[in-house]
Amino acid sequence: MVDSIEFDLIICGSGLAGLRAAIAAAKKGPNLKIGIVSKLQVMRSHSVSAEGGTAAVIQEDAGDTIESHVYDTVKGSDFLADQDVAERLCVEMPQEIHQLDHWGMPWSRKEDGRIDQRNFGGYSFPRATYASDKVGFFEMQTLYDTCQKFENIEYLNEWFATSIIHNGKKFMGLTAIELGSGTFYTIKGKALIIATGGAGRLYSFSTYALSSTPDGLDMGLRAGMALKDMEFVQFHPTGILPSGILITEGARGEGGYLLNNKGERFMKNYAAEKMELAPRDIVSRSIMTEIKEGRGFKHETGVDCMKLDLRHIGDEKIKEKLGGIREISIKFSGLDPAQELLDIRPVCHYMMGGLHTDIDGATEIQGVWAAGEAACNSVHGSNRLGANSTSECIVWGKITGELAAEYAMKNTTADQWPHHLVAAEEKRIYDGIFRGNGDANPYEIRQELTDTMNEKAYVYRNETDLVAGLKRIRELKAQTWKHVDDKAKEYNTNFSNVMELDSMFRVAEIVLIGAINRKESRGAHARTDYTKRDDANFLHHTLAYYDPNEPIMKTHPVTITKYQPVERKY
Repeated sequence: MVDSIEFDLIICGSGLAGLRAAIAAAKKGPNLKIGIVSKLQVMRSHSVSAEGGTAAVIQEDAGDTIESHVYDTVKGSDFLADQDVAERLCVEMPQEIHQLDHWGMPWSRKEDGRIDQRNFGGYSFPRATYASDKVGFFEMQTLYDTCQKFENIEYLNEWFATSIIHNGKKFMGLTAIELGSGTFYTIKGKALIIATGGAGRLYSFSTYALSSTPDGLDMGLRAGMALKDMEFVQFHPTGILPSGILITEGARGEGGYLLNNKGERFMKNYAAEKMELAPRDIVSRSIMTEIKEGRGFKHETGVDCMKLDLRHIGDEKIKEKLGGIREISIKFSGLDPAQELLDIRPVCHYMMGGLHTDIDGATEIQGVWAAGEAACNSVHGSNRLGANSTSECIVWGKITGELAAEYAMKNTTADQWPHHLVAAEEKRIYDGIFRGNGDANPYEIRQELTDTMNEKAYVYRNETDLVAGLKRIRELKAQTWKHVDDKAKEYNTNFSNVMELDSMFRVAEIVLIGAINRKESRGAHARTDYTKRDDANFLHHTLAYYDPNEPIMKTHPVTITKYQPVERKY
């Protein structure tokens, strides 16, 4: 008999979206039993790594407007954002900034005491609300502290969720492994919010924590939900070498320059109006073009790169506003940005795609919502503007938390529990992986998978590389890596690593197939063989559904309300 526990509402993931959802749900339903399931300890969630800011219109007296934020977001998305969703983000976010402030968020402030904001790429007004360069850490701390006020929120730290249990239409629970004991559980529930974050560890050069694998996305995919727009992967222009750790866009927002080997601020040739503060896809492509045309530098590891110059900003301002990245630069590159140029290169940073949801974050299964980077409500289209991701986490954390709580309070009918699905999942992970056998080292396979994604689906793409990448991924998938050498029950990271790899294959395949099918250049998806945006044929979202042989690909319309697509210039 499988061990079982029960909650009214299960929240899978403990980052910004998950914690904001928990607070909203606990306020809406004080008698609900809410369980936060996370494969990490809460404050290890990758949201703590967000550095630069959270976008919101809070300076209308100085000329900022909601309308401007909406248009910047839609234009930044290369007109693939659902415009009603973008508007909802921009309308809802200002009150969330003040709500966080009331909960104790230590926002950076102007001399008169008002909350300060900085410039970020693609915006027509400085609207990135910040807390030095540690905004994610402080937002997480604020939300976690606030969660402690509610006795009906319980944490299942270090539990690895493996599958969603439903009866074909309606959510019923999860299966999960308590990592500390190795015990396999069913977690019964009336409603679920998936807030498991992005899949950035599909790439080896990445700003993501090593835990940022697509387990949550794959869990939804295998349950019958679509993954949407997975071909759109954001490469942040400034990953520090050799580690790939993020150097925040706030560094350029505070006045940093990007330089080529001639000492030129080369962005003048690509986005003369915005320069270094053009949207991320444009800056990343500009860097790769400069490198290709011979104006780059060689890092000591042999990797091509550009230089980021912060020296003119001054030591005091760097310590005050960019203290975290100063520490990162010294620790991981041995360079003080107040004295020396930093070596940078575009790095995998964000997935615009995720589980297909509507404007409320509802998925295709009744009783299941998704929020944050795990979701694709289409707010970012084909390219996200910096500082809109933490905003998205907070806004849809609140929205989904309230809606899931309302649903859980009404959902009182007990359906027949599908024991056969639990048995099938136990067989999949224990017979298929834990007790599997093979001679291929799963860690070497994982490294080759992520290197393949880096090489074949990077900033610039083409048919030949994408097809070769897909072929190689499928060859790796066919090898005998589904086995676990460590047979311990307690804290078996070998087991969880191989389960992560299992999910990485299915999601990587969808990224590549979506990129092959989209024969145009739009936002973060830039093809050298189809260099123009093609609204006639590709102004649509991509949907991918699970099939054991290969994903079933479909399309979904884009919601256009006010802004017809035009050529995107900065």
